[in-house]
Amino acid sequence: MDDKSRRDFLRGGWKLGGALLIGAAGYTGYEALRPLASGAGGAKITVGKTSSFATDTNTYVSAGRMYIVNANDYLFALSQKCPHLGCHVPYCESSGRFECPCHGSIYDLAGEYITGPAPRGMDRYEVTLEGDNVVVDTSVLKAGPARGAKTFLTPPKGPSCIGKA
Repeated sequence: MDDKSRRDFLRGGWKLGGALLIGAAGYTGYEALRPLASGAGGAKITVGKTSSFATDTNTYVSAGRMYIVNANDYLFALSQKCPHLGCHVPYCESSGRFECPCHGSIYDLAGEYITGPAPRGMDRYEVTLEGDNVVVDTSVLKAGPARGAKTFLTPPKGPSCIGKA
């Protein structure tokens, strides 16, 4: 093998490796930034009896990827997705609030916006009562309450799980 063909071979290898690296970085960036799929199947789900949701509590329902919340005796079905970029928003037991670990949005027990980059409160599914059963229609997703809605706001119970107010 002469020097010219060896140089050409190595140059081609570097170009191919660089192209693969750029492609992998682009795909990784796309996967990291695209919104998550809703996860809800668009069906009516019976989540339990009204008596099983005590006042000022929340219950995660994995079948619908949602939280059933009883805030001041009002039942809500909150989507687990942050309205900012679709991250899963866990409930922080110590503060008594929903706190998005991705970008720091914080919501009260009813999913109302408190702080962070989110454009509104947590989105909600339609809830109906059929007798004593709580039924959630995951095909009907309503935009969360606007910033400034403070109907169910209470002070935090304690420290934040993500280190914010």
